[in-house]
Amino acid sequence: MKKLILVDNPTVKTDLLPLSYTRPVADLRVGITTIKEKWQRATGAECRYLTEEYLSDKFICFPEGEDAVFVNGNILPSDELVQAMDRLEPSEELLHEGKRIAFRSKVKPLGDDYVADCRSEFAGTLTEVRFLYDIFLLNDIAIQEDFFHITSGRKSDPLRDSNTVIGDASLIFVEAGATVEGAFLNTTKGPIYVGAGAEIMEGSALRGPVALCEHSVVNMGTKIYGATTIGPWCKVGGELNNVVMIGYSNKAHDGFLGNAVIGEWCNIGAGCVASNLKNDYTEIKLWNYNARRFARTGLQFCGLMMGDHSKAGINTMFNTATVLGVGVNVYGSGFQRNFLASFSEGSRAGFTDVPLSKFFDVARRVMARRGCELTETDCRIFEHINEMAHNFKY
Repeated sequence: MKKLILVDNPTVKTDLLPLSYTRPVADLRVGITTIKEKWQRATGAECRYLTEEYLSDKFICFPEGEDAVFVNGNILPSDELVQAMDRLEPSEELLHEGKRIAFRSKVKPLGDDYVADCRSEFAGTLTEVRFLYDIFLLNDIAIQEDFFHITSGRKSDPLRDSNTVIGDASLIFVEAGATVEGAFLNTTKGPIYVGAGAEIMEGSALRGPVALCEHSVVNMGTKIYGATTIGPWCKVGGELNNVVMIGYSNKAHDGFLGNAVIGEWCNIGAGCVASNLKNDYTEIKLWNYNARRFARTGLQFCGLMMGDHSKAGINTMFNTATVLGVGVNVYGSGFQRNFLASFSEGSRAGFTDVPLSKFFDVARRVMARRGCELTETDCRIFEHINEMAHNFKY
């Protein structure tokens, strides 16, 4: 398998909004790495995307006519699945419980159908990111599997004597350039991974499985429970429990965040608190874009789901299982609505639309602080998202 294409299933992609507004599903982070990075590691293949047209200029596919294996981008790889995909012949598809999960074909123009001449059945177990909450539910096993693959045969940078280790110290891996001082590191429930250039400040307590990706920062006195992933260039403080931050976002101050997924370029202000459990302990319902309503999850714990470039002012309170779209700016006292549509701003007193010109100005300033640029391609993507988001305005 030399070329692998990660395919967005339209139904799954909509179920994973708002995080999938701005990226293919396979660009979501689960564990230490993204789904795409897991497939690259598992297959050794060059990986690209087959996604919606408005994303295709940024997340490109292979040229037409190239022979490639396609796989649903919400599926996490396994040895058994990779072996089954390696055996695919041209124009053959791989089914699981009657549904196509992979196929081999020459790349066609965007929008063309792929019809198989023959098929085979995969009888193994699939691990899929199907809904938003699957990202934090799968994060424990994903961190542990990623940790094994990333650190196998490698040697960690040494921990300084100022740190206290509880459990097996071999389950802590510190990449070159990372700084860990005066921290409490507990590996009895899982490993702790510290990426290149990351920093854990004094007084912090981490209970694995925890992953800090490159250049992430854990501020003084932070408490992090597993299974939590802090994506690249994030900064965290306060208390976090089973949180996935995809990257380039900040929750730098005191306040609780649990069973949550935070997109890129988000900021959660000082003192923000997000509930992850209802007072009556009943089943949680979460906004679903396909159903256009709050749908049952079967879960007792579910917190904040925050789309890219969203912000929360100081002391903002989020009710259990709140969904914020892309480019939301929320502030003010009292609990906010459980669903806030993209490109809106305000408080309990009311919300207004955010003009794209204002959104772009803020995004440029935020991204420049990390040495990144809001490109014309990005702007076109947000323009398209803004058009789609009007379907969900109150």
